[in-house]
Amino acid sequence: MSSPTPDPKRWLVLLAVMLAFLPVVLDMTILHVAVPRLTQALNASGTEVLWIIDIYPLLMAGLLVPMGTLSDRVGNRRILLTGLVIFAAASVWAAFAQSAGALIAARVCLALGGSMIMPCVLGLIRKTFEDAGERAIALGLWGTVGSAGAAVGPLVGGALLEHFWWGSVFLINVPVMLVVAPACWFLLPRVEATTPGQWRIGQALLLILGMITAVYAVKAGFGGKQPWSVAGLVLVFGIATLTLFARQQLRSAEPMLDLSLLSRPAILAGLLMAMVAAGALAGVELTLAQELQYVLDKTPLQAGLFMVPIMAAAAIGGPVAGFLSNRFGLRLVASLSLLIAAASLLMLAQSDFHEPGLAVPVALAVLGLTLSIGLTASSIAIMGAVEASKGGAAGSLEATGYELGTGLGITFFGVFMSGVFSRAMELPASIPASLAAEASRTIGDAYIVAGRLGGAEGAALIEAGKAAFTQTHAVLLSTSAGIVTALAVVVFFALAGHRPATAATHH
Repeated sequence: MSSPTPDPKRWLVLLAVMLAFLPVVLDMTILHVAVPRLTQALNASGTEVLWIIDIYPLLMAGLLVPMGTLSDRVGNRRILLTGLVIFAAASVWAAFAQSAGALIAARVCLALGGSMIMPCVLGLIRKTFEDAGERAIALGLWGTVGSAGAAVGPLVGGALLEHFWWGSVFLINVPVMLVVAPACWFLLPRVEATTPGQWRIGQALLLILGMITAVYAVKAGFGGKQPWSVAGLVLVFGIATLTLFARQQLRSAEPMLDLSLLSRPAILAGLLMAMVAAGALAGVELTLAQELQYVLDKTPLQAGLFMVPIMAAAAIGGPVAGFLSNRFGLRLVASLSLLIAAASLLMLAQSDFHEPGLAVPVALAVLGLTLSIGLTASSIAIMGAVEASKGGAAGSLEATGYELGTGLGITFFGVFMSGVFSRAMELPASIPASLAAEASRTIGDAYIVAGRLGGAEGAALIEAGKAAFTQTHAVLLSTSAGIVTALAVVVFFALAGHRPATAATHH
């Protein structure tokens, strides 16, 4: 069977879907800088603030697969346009929310809209670009929007908060949607190849419930929000629900999630790459932000500028990955980029940030570039391993890996950081026993206790905290380097027989 003629509007379609994707990724990180402002404005409690931040990635992780499957059933165009309308309306609601409860509800609707947009973007790229070489370039450009959007979120948020109220971080989505929705309406193909079959709401709810309870249990248990006995029970319930869902899928003649996709080594390798690369990028940025502000006494803006190399390099990683994988093959590019990322993590683990010189910015840039190449390589592997009619389902699988990687990366880095810090902390002898446990928890807690103590005791505690955190960053980044190296080896073997699916393989 000969290849179909490429869509003459394909690059315009790519531009439209990338613009649709931008607010979804911005919303993952833009809120972090607005938290102090909205906490005061809405009188939000600590728990409410956590839910305001967490509900978006948590719900997205549960909704992406059902929405990806739904878009394969009824067409990406219809689901994407519906998602854009919901996202724009929820953005207005969030911007003008008068209470923490209203803002949490608006964030639920944002997650619903975002989960409809995300898999459709990948599915449409898969359907629009039949040529494997062009598809790699298109996915590279899409990867740039993902990496750059998440990286500039805090900078955009900070700039908006200089001039406007906290709601402006949500309102910025509306003008983008007013441009994107009509563009998608005119450009996207009205006739699409869809997968036959029903979309069962019960299966979707089972998956959402399982995902949310399992992820929440991990975050609550490790984050100390719940005792492990409670978190453990919630985790068991989440795993049991997901197991029931998996059994339903394997037995069903028309499964919502084609679990047979996971039997393809390229998809499994791509999922692992998406989770680890996204988690490592988020975790390293979290560690650096604390190191720069607590240990090196930099302002948030100075810390942001210090981290520009990692963000700027991550933004160009996408197109570079597309070009290199076309030239040298995906297997070599994916595994080598992960190995180089591990080497730069090791170098950063042993660096003194007090005297960064040229070595630290270069290592940061190399890390941002190689992890971004790894993320794009995961898209190329997953999208190249499926036929076009399953693009939405595969796209939602990858986006779920990306969401889970980012959320769990921050959770695990935070927990591991706290554990290593408390072991490395050598408290001054003069610290009262009643305050010792609190001061040893995190460097933030050490600063709070030091503020209460004041004088020479407080100053000695801060110095001890700084010394402990310098050790902590070395252990954290070295461990990450080990995990990324192991992933590079897995990817090298998993992609051994990788050949991208082409139009000729369609059924």
